[in-house]
Amino acid sequence: MEIRIRKAEAADISELRRLIEASVRELQAEDYTPAQMEGALESVFGVDSQLIADGTYLVAEARIVDALSEAETTARRKNPGSGWVIAGCGGWSKRKTLYGSDHWTGREDTLLDPKRDAAKIRAFFIHPAWARRGVGSKILAACEAAARAAGFTSYEMGATLTGAKLFGAKGYLVVENIEVPLKNGLTLPIMHMAKRPRD
Repeated sequence: MEIRIRKAEAADISELRRLIEASVRELQAEDYTPAQMEGALESVFGVDSQLIADGTYLVAEARIVDALSEAETTARRKNPGSGWVIAGCGGWSKRKTLYGSDHWTGREDTLLDPKRDAAKIRAFFIHPAWARRGVGSKILAACEAAARAAGFTSYEMGATLTGAKLFGAKGYLVVENIEVPLKNGLTLPIMHMAKRPRD
């Protein structure tokens, strides 16, 4: 399998919406009820077009390379872009909002100061067909590197219970548990997690 990371573009939005819905409904089913997942898709989870506009939202494209037929190999040599699919997405932000998509009402788009604020790691979703293959880890590494290049030395996020497993393994610690109110009257438990530079 090959994975490549690139910046998300406005043209990706419809595909990202489908990926996010599939990711939530399948991969988060062990951590959330169907009603919580549907409520979150309605108000919290989704595409954040501000991240795309800022150039800080990334997609991981993947393709299987070890089982190609001779005809597929020849076709890909002629058209190297073929065979790549969006396997996951995630980003980082220089804005105050900790979590939420375009339709989240609690957004705070104030710019952060890299000297004293933590970059926000945001909106990670992996397509179920590509789960547990290192896609999320590659996106996270790319996000942290880009935030470092912009002057940030620490990171924080509002992680889903599902995503917290990956982020915990990558050095993020739980700061507090948050109950996010949903439009359907339920709440969505998430974890405010942070990663600080080592002293």
